[in-house]
Amino acid sequence: MMKKEKKWSWLSKKKDNRNNRKISRVDTIVGSSAELNGNIFLKDKGIIRIDGHLHGDISGADSIIIGKSGVIEGDIIAGTILVGGKVTGNISASQNLEMFSSARVKGDIKCSQLLIEEGAVFEGNCQRTNSEVTSTDTTE
Repeated sequence: MMKKEKKWSWLSKKKDNRNNRKISRVDTIVGSSAELNGNIFLKDKGIIRIDGHLHGDISGADSIIIGKSGVIEGDIIAGTILVGGKVTGNISASQNLEMFSSARVKGDIKCSQLLIEEGAVFEGNCQRTNSEVTSTDTTE
C-alpha cells in the first residue's frame, strides 16, 4: 500500500527535499527560537519564512510563509501569504492567501484568491480584491 504524501507537508519541521522543492529559495528565515519586536520590511522583495514570534508588521515580500510554530502579532502585506501558524492582525495578499489546517487567523483579510483548508480557524472579515474585475451592477 502506497503512503499518501500530504500536499503541504513542507510546512512541518521535517526535512524532505521532495516537499521543499516548492520553496527552494527562501531569502530570510526567522527560526522557531527567535522572538522579534518591531516591523519587518523586505527592501528587495523575496521570500521570508517565519517559524518564530514576531510582534510587529511585515511587508515588502513577494511571499511570506508562516510555519506551524510561527506567530505574528501585527499586519501582513505581501503578494502570496501561506499561513500554517497563528496570526493576530490584518492580512493583505495581492495574489494568494492560503490557510492550512494548523492555521489560526484573527483579523480581517483582503486577497485575490483564498484557500482555507479544513481545520483552519479564521475569525474576521474577508474581502476579495481583484483590479481586473469590474462591477456591472448600476443599482445603488
